[in-house]
Amino acid sequence: MNEKEVSEIRRRFQPNKNNISHIRGCYVNENKEIISEFNQSLSMMSELEAEKMLAILKRTLSGAMEKNLINIEFDNKQVVSSDEHTLLMELKNSSLTNEEAVSSLFKTIIETSALEGNYIILLAHDKYDAPYYSTDGNKQDDASSEVFSYFLCSVCPIKPTKYSLSYHIKEQTFHNQLADQIVSAPELGFMFPCFDDRRSNIYNALYYSRDIKENHKEFVDAIFKSEIPMPAGVQKETFQSILEDALADDCNYDVVQAVHGELCELIEEHKINKEIEPLSISKNTVKKVLESCGVSPSNVTVFEEKYNSEFGSNTDLSPRNIIDNKQFEIKTPNVKIKVAPEFSNLIETRIIDGIKYIVIRATDGIEVNGVTIQ
Repeated sequence: MNEKEVSEIRRRFQPNKNNISHIRGCYVNENKEIISEFNQSLSMMSELEAEKMLAILKRTLSGAMEKNLINIEFDNKQVVSSDEHTLLMELKNSSLTNEEAVSSLFKTIIETSALEGNYIILLAHDKYDAPYYSTDGNKQDDASSEVFSYFLCSVCPIKPTKYSLSYHIKEQTFHNQLADQIVSAPELGFMFPCFDDRRSNIYNALYYSRDIKENHKEFVDAIFKSEIPMPAGVQKETFQSILEDALADDCNYDVVQAVHGELCELIEEHKINKEIEPLSISKNTVKKVLESCGVSPSNVTVFEEKYNSEFGSNTDLSPRNIIDNKQFEIKTPNVKIKVAPEFSNLIETRIIDGIKYIVIRATDGIEVNGVTIQ
């Protein structure tokens, strides 16, 4: 799925815009025991409760593609005869009414989830009468492309509130507000099947992880038995480490700035062109930047070897996973400088009288603690 398709499904999670009839789930304690199960009608909830429930489920489709949201692929053999795909299909086709399938999913999640403390597993099934769009891009309200049947699974930690002091107006007295159990935003979850090209794709599932440094590999292995990319946060740390180790003395300010600037330009071009498919780069893209900056051929070769070792020779990366295209940061043990990437050329490094300096080009409008100075 791409961002546009995810957004279309996200818009479903509003009152009167979905066909979710029931919310199924279970409460799991810190000992990995199911304390209770529930199958509650969404229409029987109050309007506020229904909105809150849909907002929690909707968070399972939030975040950035390839960072928080990962497309999981099934091979032909899995789709034809595997236990894991058969279970997901049964959950979808039965609209979550197959008790054995639901129990099996709960058991698998509990056995493989690394969440500490209490949490809730939520399941919701929806049928989307996807509207048809003509070749000119106009929506045809009286026609549909297909009825997209899917379900969403959200694993949400339970966070206890603290005791607090409340004031009762009628009694004109203060009372302790007792601690309560609050359902937090999902830590992980998934949607099956995917909504690709505005159609059902049973060869894919969309997986969600709130923490970009954690992909919950055991959970993915158990539910999908498919490979999952290195977490986005770890990709960034690994890429930074490769640059430092491989470039050695060539790893200077100008080189790092050039790599960051080139990747920022690619991200901006992708956005301006409104390309649907996610942006990815190969190691050759980075190699060309390094070569253009005068990095020695031997260090470029070391970079390539380390890239192959850490990511794989044919692995492409999302630029958004390995740089922050919103800011350019320089940090020393005592000072941190942040600037928009397009203004990183205002910063230079110099050696003056044998001492290393970071120099910021100053023009008009300089303020110190809110005071304009000369």
